[in-house]
Amino acid sequence: MRYLLRLLLIVFAVSVQADSLDRIGHSNLTLLGEGRLSFLFWDVYDARLYVTDGSYHAEKPFALSVRYLRDFSGTDISKRSIKEMKQQGVSDEAVLKSWEEQLNIIFPDVVVGDEIIGVSDPSGGARFFLNGELIGTILDQTLSRRYFDIWLSEQTSEPELRQSLIRIDR
Repeated sequence: MRYLLRLLLIVFAVSVQADSLDRIGHSNLTLLGEGRLSFLFWDVYDARLYVTDGSYHAEKPFALSVRYLRDFSGTDISKRSIKEMKQQGVSDEAVLKSWEEQLNIIFPDVVVGDEIIGVSDPSGGARFFLNGELIGTILDQTLSRRYFDIWLSEQTSEPELRQSLIRIDR
């Protein structure tokens, strides 16, 4: 019985993931890795990385899904993103201010269960979807790369999550 329940949960999870990618027109991407960000006693979000050829390459299209386990304002998401970029070495305050303004336009308030998927197209920036609906586009390739670096760069503040996403053997 336990095996059957586990199998049904796996089938449901795969179906939900495929549905999310189908809704945004990227059913060609496959799940590479996933992980959960927790802080102290709180689960913050679940993240999943989808790729085209079985491994992560920043110069190839990919999608990063973040399913929120807590409510956040869009401005909090933007501020936290900029803080992470600063910690990774971006120091030009004028650039950071401009990027934060762009992110504030894109990111809405989220509630538990909302999913934001960012799709990186290294030749054309990034598009963002909330629960399958397009919410914004970043044309600035540097901002796009820096945004995804929050999770995928070697300088991430969450190296264990990065390892889970890009499937690095420990």
